[in-house]
Amino acid sequence: MDSAPGWTVADLTDQSGRTFIVTGASSGLGVAITRHLAARHGRVVMAVRDTAKGARVRAELLRDQPRADLVVRRLDLLDLDSVHAFADDLGREVDLVDALVNNAGIGTVPRRLSPQGVESQLATNHLGHFALTGRLLPALTVGREPVVVTVASGLYPLGRLDLTDLAAERRYSAAGAYATSKLANVLFGWELDRRLRAVGSPVRSLLTHPGMTRTDLSRDLPSFARRVETVVMGPLRRPLDEAAAPMLFAATVPTAPTGRHIGPGRLFRRAEPTFAPLRGTATDRQLAADLWARSEELTGVRPLPAPLR
Repeated sequence: MDSAPGWTVADLTDQSGRTFIVTGASSGLGVAITRHLAARHGRVVMAVRDTAKGARVRAELLRDQPRADLVVRRLDLLDLDSVHAFADDLGREVDLVDALVNNAGIGTVPRRLSPQGVESQLATNHLGHFALTGRLLPALTVGREPVVVTVASGLYPLGRLDLTDLAAERRYSAAGAYATSKLANVLFGWELDRRLRAVGSPVRSLLTHPGMTRTDLSRDLPSFARRVETVVMGPLRRPLDEAAAPMLFAATVPTAPTGRHIGPGRLFRRAEPTFAPLRGTATDRQLAADLWARSEELTGVRPLPAPLR
């Protein structure tokens, strides 16, 4: 397994003049990513569901970095109407985007549906990001070293994607739906890379994951389950600033590899970007193409043609 030995967030280069969009920038990993990019003079559009919370986080970051260039904008990835409104508003403000970090996500939630009738974890974690990426590709194409960074999970091999039951009517488990949404992230990022290469686009598509991380994804578990998870899994979880390393590496290092799952490396060691090959269902080209086609149908966004086989 290849890696970037010794690379840490301290190695981030100056990002002056670059515009980043970070989804889910008001909590957890998104805050850490935003903080480090802003500290290196990047402009960050904080795409958040709760703008009041986003404004509070922005104010906290500005207390430490008074000159940080941070903009809060509303984006609810569960609702495709919100995604389109975000893209429309952003298009009136900026001409180009250098990096899109598809970070936001929900997990382990009770079954519910998006306004468009898709199971909420798949709708938020994959479908909203698919539509957002497609809408922003024109702005990314004219960016400087443009990149789409999709945050998946090491749990993606556990996902079981049934394109005939995206509402999860036949079977649902919160953990299973989360793994399936992360499989969809990997299939999307991989297929996006293939399609970008086929048309000679300057935009790159990279897949990342933070490993075991101290986030609040388990907030919707029953209280007893949360306590058990804290006791059992807590010692294995990396601090957020360390777990952000793979995403920051992918968003800022032009030589970061596509077609790999960029993670933080082994447990109990300092995080350094490690490049794992994709495996299992995530390498199923037909499934990736079918998911892309179904996502186009559901979102009305058609970003790129299918590559020739």
